Amino acid sequence: MEQLEEHISHETPVWPIFGDLMAGLVGVFVLILVWTLGIQLELAQSLENEIQKRQAEEQRRMALEEALADPLATGRVTLHDGRIGISGSVLFGLNSDQLQSEGRELLKTLVKPLQVYLGERQEMLMVSGFTDDLPIQKGNNHFRDNWELSAERALTVTRALVAEGMPPSMVFAAAFGAQQPVVPNVDNASRSQNRRVEMAPVPKSAGK
Repeated sequence: MEQLEEHISHETPVWPIFGDLMAGLVGVFVLILVWTLGIQLELAQSLENEIQKRQAEEQRRMALEEALADPLATGRVTLHDGRIGISGSVLFGLNSDQLQSEGRELLKTLVKPLQVYLGERQEMLMVSGFTDDLPIQKGNNHFRDNWELSAERALTVTRALVAEGMPPSMVFAAAFGAQQPVVPNVDNASRSQNRRVEMAPVPKSAGK
């Protein structure tokens, strides 16, 4: 009997082990809770930042649309998905890369709102020239083809924007010739729509 009592007295107590196990589980639970709260706070902060970003974006878009209100109403300018399209007839004469006075005045009104719009988005402005599908007239020896004409027109608009205050580092020119028409080239009216210059914000490349 004495040996049995001695054997029982030397067995490991159960309650201390159970207590250690519960303490460990509570610790794990607390860690999971803290981690979950941290994730929730991070998500909430990210959501708040995204809301602020979208509100600022909306304000910039409204400022740009306000600057474009008159030319948009008169049909001299279009605005689709952030791309500003200007009719070629407003900017240039037929087969010419010489900027008309009406076109220069229009570009002048766009420089400030565009500069703010681009600066806050950390983007650049791509100025793209487009033509219709008709080949360059034989009597016009200044341009070899529509590619060259669209390139010179894009460069002319780019230089005009820079002359009116647009930082050269925020703008560049591109040429598309008769490619990417907005409507099929079926008559004079449709070809007039395709003779255009577009300005669109694009991300800055690495290192700029």
